[in-house]
Amino acid sequence: MTRWRVFRRAADSTPVPGFVPLDRLVRIVSLSHVNDPAATPIFPGDPKFVLETAATVAEDGYYLQNVHEGEHTGSHWGAPAHFQDGGLTADQLVPEDLFLPAVKIDIREESAANADYAVTVADLQRWESAHGRIPSGAAVILWTGWESRWGTDAYADADVDGVMHHPGFSADAAQWLIDTGRLATRGALGSDTFGPDLGNDSTYAVSVKLYDLHRISLENLRNLGELPATGAHVLVGGPINRAGSGSPATIFGLIPRLP
Repeated sequence: MTRWRVFRRAADSTPVPGFVPLDRLVRIVSLSHVNDPAATPIFPGDPKFVLETAATVAEDGYYLQNVHEGEHTGSHWGAPAHFQDGGLTADQLVPEDLFLPAVKIDIREESAANADYAVTVADLQRWESAHGRIPSGAAVILWTGWESRWGTDAYADADVDGVMHHPGFSADAAQWLIDTGRLATRGALGSDTFGPDLGNDSTYAVSVKLYDLHRISLENLRNLGELPATGAHVLVGGPINRAGSGSPATIFGLIPRLP
């Protein structure tokens, strides 16, 4: 009977003793750009991004757009199969792989001085000295300031030879995160740039290391000023394509309201 009273009270919206509504526990912020062909930078070689009106209320009784885009258009996440032959595809991952504790590393000053800045192991260790150990299986996110370049040629920052320039993780830093368990079976590398690799690295050395087990990438992020250095989580959404290499995504930061 006690259980029944509890469920009736919950169903009747009567407060249950000790229950705290979720919106009082966390603040939700969007870390994703709006997908807009007029503003969304396309990684060189990726499919063109097109939105076409397929139906209108006036003519069809409803409004609908047809979307043509690659799986890595705009804000998105990458699955292991993106860089690993035989790696897990989007539909082989589970929800827990897409809900991760998040840490943010602010390298805006270094990035402003050097577009090819590569985060080092020493940088990560200094961050931990200030904020504590990076949790196992975390999403380690770089705040480079590149978000302010969105919608302009400065986002790719290509030189006269067509080589892009944006900051990222060094291969040594990525390997350290893996070897020490900060990136465990689960985990992610994220950035407000095209990806975790340096823009001028055509070997994608960091991505090759990252995409193993259940680890993912979070790319073309925004609104990182709203994300604390530590203590938040990220929740990654988006279509789960069969055999997908990832997906355009709505990525949320879940920030605790209570200490």
